Amino acid sequence: MAGYERDAAAAGTRTRWVAPVRRAIARMLNPDGLTSGYAPAQRGQQTDRIVDCAVYVDGRRLPGRPDHRTALAAARRGRGFVWLGLHDPDEADFAPIARTFGLDDLVAGHALNREHRPAVERYDQVTVIVLRTTRYVEHSELTETSEVVETGAVTVFVGPRFVITVRHGAPGALRPVRADLEARPTLLALGPWAVAYAVCDQLVGSYVQVATAVEADVDAVEEQVFAPRTARDRIAHIYQLKRELMEFKRAVAPLQRPFAALLDDRELPRPVVRYFRDVHGVLSRTVEQVSGYDDLLNSILQARLAQVSVDQNNDMRKIAAWAAIFAVQTFIAGIYGMNFEFIPGLKAANGFWVVLVVMLVLAVLMHRGFRRNNWL
Repeated sequence: MAGYERDAAAAGTRTRWVAPVRRAIARMLNPDGLTSGYAPAQRGQQTDRIVDCAVYVDGRRLPGRPDHRTALAAARRGRGFVWLGLHDPDEADFAPIARTFGLDDLVAGHALNREHRPAVERYDQVTVIVLRTTRYVEHSELTETSEVVETGAVTVFVGPRFVITVRHGAPGALRPVRADLEARPTLLALGPWAVAYAVCDQLVGSYVQVATAVEADVDAVEEQVFAPRTARDRIAHIYQLKRELMEFKRAVAPLQRPFAALLDDRELPRPVVRYFRDVHGVLSRTVEQVSGYDDLLNSILQARLAQVSVDQNNDMRKIAAWAAIFAVQTFIAGIYGMNFEFIPGLKAANGFWVVLVVMLVLAVLMHRGFRRNNWL
C-alpha cells in the first residue's frame, strides 16, 4: 500500500516496524486493496455540489477522493491539509461540512451569500476571503441590452488544516487552479494559504483579461461617438456599457483595501507573503485601469450629450429660419387677403404677379442670409 506508506511517512512515523503493522491492519479494514491511505467515500455520502475533495501532504495529493470527514481526519493525523471545492451549495449541502470543519453560523453564512461584497475577514483561526468572479461575454456589437460582463462569487475558507472554496455562478471555474497547483508541489507544500494565493491569482488574472476586452468596447464607443453624424448610434448603448463597467468595477475595486490589510496580517505565513504581494500589485493596476475606463466613459457620455444638445440647437435654428421665411410670405398674403375695397395696387392689372415676384425675392434674400449665418 504505497499511498498509505506515503501518508504515514508524511505524518512522521517512519520507523521500520510501524509500516508492516499498518499494512496488516489496512488489509483487514480494506480487503479491496485500495491505496488511498483512508477509507473511500461511499455512494451517497457526498453531495453532487462537491466538485473535488483531496488531501495534500508535502505538496502531493494522496490517491483517491475521500468524503470531507475522512479527508479532514487523515489531514490531522499527518502534516497535510484538505482542499474541498464546492459549486453552488445550498444550506442543506453546506451544514454538515460546516459542522465537520468547525465553522459557526456567522462564518458559514459567507458560503451561501451570492452577492457578498469582496472582503477579507478573520474569525479566530479561520480566514474568509470573498472574491467576485468575472467573465467577458462576447458580442458582435454593443446594443442597449448587451451583457458585457458576467459576475459570480468565490469564497475561500482558510484554516490550519483545510481550505474550502465555494463558487457561485458560471465564471471562475477552479479546476485549472487545482491542476496547476498539483503540478507545482513546491508551492502546494506551503499549505492552505498556497491554495488561497492560487485562487486569488487566478481571479485577479481574469480581471486583467476582462479589463483588456472591455477596453476594446470603450474604444469602439469613443470612435463611434466622434464619427460623422450619420454613423452615430443611439445613446442607450453607452449607458448600457456604463452599467456593465460599474458592475465590473464593484467586483474589482472593493478588494484592494482588504487585500492590502491581509499583507500586513501577522498570521499570514511569511513564505506566501511575496506571492500575495504580487497579486496585490496586479490588482492595484487593474483597479486603476478600470477607474480610467470609467472616467473615459463619463467623458464620452458627456461629449455625446453635448452633441445631442448641439444637434437639437441646430435643428431649432433651421426650423426658426424656415418659419421666418414663410412668416413674411404669410404677412404679405394676409395684407392683400383682407376684405377691404381700397388697397394700393388692388385694382392693378399686373398686381398679382408683382406681389408674387416680391414674395419670391424676399424669400430668396432671407434664405441666402440664413445660409450665410449657418442657420440653414
